[in-house]
Amino acid sequence: MYGYDQSAYGGHPQDPHAPHGQPPYGQPQQGGGYGEQPQYPQADQYQQQGGYGAQPHHDPHHAQQQAQHAQQQAQHQAAAQHQPAPATPLNLVDGLRAYTSGALATEDFQDIFWSAKVYCPRGDTPGFLAVQTTQEPVIPLFTSLRELRKYAGKESRYFTVTGGEVLDLLPHGYGFALDMEGEHRLVLDAKAVDEMTEYAMRRVYG
Repeated sequence: MYGYDQSAYGGHPQDPHAPHGQPPYGQPQQGGGYGEQPQYPQADQYQQQGGYGAQPHHDPHHAQQQAQHAQQQAQHQAAAQHQPAPATPLNLVDGLRAYTSGALATEDFQDIFWSAKVYCPRGDTPGFLAVQTTQEPVIPLFTSLRELRKYAGKESRYFTVTGGEVLDLLPHGYGFALDMEGEHRLVLDAKAVDEMTEYAMRRVYG
């Protein structure tokens, strides 16, 4: 059941319009002196190399694929913008209901339980009251005062702690039951409680 990486500018400025491999204007070419005119490639050489004057190759099929891909991306983005985000339960009552119905993951429920307020029946002495009629002792816990009084009566005494405090204070070997008389009852044995405690310790202390 259970679980964040200059070019240095120096020398003579380069002519941005000079072909690759030609020296800047005003500097001698290799093997020549000043005043010699640099030899530029002819226009047909540029076309062969895909330079100035070259005509781009047009592939109608490729263009159609690109258009379809762009249209699909736009549709997915529009759908994502209009799709509501899944609601996360904000309290233990909703969390328990979602968890027992299979709509909430175990880890998400444990996170909610850790910080939620839990209602516990109170006896004459401090501490949890245990139910001894089950196969192993369990502590009755409730998500609300209303659920507690459905189980223990309108005049019953109680105290409140957080779910994290329950896991810290619960004696070893005890399980607990949430909302024993409720529609979404959850009973966890001692082993499951130990797993919850281990998960909580990993989340808190790493």
